[in-house]
Amino acid sequence: MEMEHINENTIRVLIKSEDLAARGITFLDLLGNQNEIENFFYSILEEVDIDEEFKGSEAVTFQVLPKGDGLELFISKNLPPEEISQLEDGVGSPEEISEFLKKHVAAQLEEASEPEEVKRHFVFEMTDFEEMIQLANEVQLDSVITNLYGMNGAYFLEIEFLDELIFDSEIKDYVSYIAEFARKSHVTPEVLSEHGKLLMEHDALAVTRHYFH
Repeated sequence: MEMEHINENTIRVLIKSEDLAARGITFLDLLGNQNEIENFFYSILEEVDIDEEFKGSEAVTFQVLPKGDGLELFISKNLPPEEISQLEDGVGSPEEISEFLKKHVAAQLEEASEPEEVKRHFVFEMTDFEEMIQLANEVQLDSVITNLYGMNGAYFLEIEFLDELIFDSEIKDYVSYIAEFARKSHVTPEVLSEHGKLLMEHDALAVTRHYFH
């Protein structure tokens, strides 16, 4: 979660899907529950308002904007109506926020409903490096990029199939075979790139196989 003070009266917070997951909730949990929305936003305010500059304010307003796979939240205190209207066009009332979240979730569900076999980018998770060694020695792939990351005490292998001529069914078979040695992860490549430690780049399977066969 990213936070910045735009000015003394407004805080901008970028909330990503993984930030929600870390709190044990999803966008779906917020739908149709205005109290849940309000409680969630105030919990975010408590996290970012370290110096309690907003806590004692009589009026705190929230505005929401779509931002990639997450939300951009503007938290303002004691703003006159004319200044509130000068903020970027967002949604502020509980009803508007609820409607916005419905559209956001619908877009996510539509994207998730695409057939899995057409995907060419995967992340697998392993508990320890021994699992990576076993995977590397059992699975050999051509025309792929494989990056190995360390994050939160686990290992993550990012695999991207490059060959445009490979059949979807072949990719599905490869993924099923890899899944015998590692677990498919919900962690995205973007999260790994931002929060993980890159241990081996571009050809992690071959490098591991070379040094740990």
